[in-house]
Amino acid sequence: MTSQDQLAAAFEGQRPYLHAIAVRVLGSHTDADDAVQEAWLRLARTGDDGIEDLRGWLTTVTGRICLDLLRRRGTRGEQPLELDVGAFAREPAVDGRLDPEQEAVLAESVGLALYVVMDALTPAERVAFVLHDVFGVPFDAIAAILGRSTAAAKMLASRARRRLRAGTPPPADVHGAAREVVRAFFAAAGQGDVDGLLGVLAPDVELHAHSPEGSVVVGGAARVAARAAMFARPDAVVRPALVGGLPGVLVTVDGRPITVMAFTITDGTITAIRSRTDPARLGQLVPTWAS
Repeated sequence: MTSQDQLAAAFEGQRPYLHAIAVRVLGSHTDADDAVQEAWLRLARTGDDGIEDLRGWLTTVTGRICLDLLRRRGTRGEQPLELDVGAFAREPAVDGRLDPEQEAVLAESVGLALYVVMDALTPAERVAFVLHDVFGVPFDAIAAILGRSTAAAKMLASRARRRLRAGTPPPADVHGAAREVVRAFFAAAGQGDVDGLLGVLAPDVELHAHSPEGSVVVGGAARVAARAAMFARPDAVVRPALVGGLPGVLVTVDGRPITVMAFTITDGTITAIRSRTDPARLGQLVPTWAS
């Protein structure tokens, strides 16, 4: 095996980790692919002479590439990422929690990323926040990526964290009208407004509810409306998400992700609802900054 082959093999071992960083920062699998490929090209050009920590070097390079991409394109008007409900069928880790790196790789492998309002952040805030809060990159390394002081990097991540937790309203997107229907569903459910629920549910709507205890299928608007209160706990926070390409929500209680739901909406009414309630599994897959 040549030295170039060894370098390529070492890079491939880091690719899932780098792609997970890039997709979280950039919000696009295509852009993440491009960023990771550019990181490889830079490594191939420079070689590994003098690189003592390959992962650290690649993290820095990928972070800078992502920062440049964000600055060039701006961060407004991006499409949200997807949360794949099917991923929750996998068995949780034995200790009930993944370390940050395992979480990153697993999240990438199932296409997980929440519709959190990342476009409200500046490129520097976004890079600082994702690298530190999601991947645990030290602030001094983030400062080197951003060309700022360590104190400034800490401030950027803290400001980003406050903005996201404040729940900045999401931008308009192709699912805007459907999201209004979803909001109306939860508003009616929270008030126990059966008429309001029937107004947004199609007569033949089906609810497919899954949990570790089993699965339930409920058909008909009246029957689904009768069960809607289970998704509208007074202590719950409902955050918008794209779930398998459909408008959906992540429901959290006391900061813990509890349920993820996807809504199929046709002509302004809900024709199907898929939900999965699995706090243990969601606790593994949903990063703490998103919940």
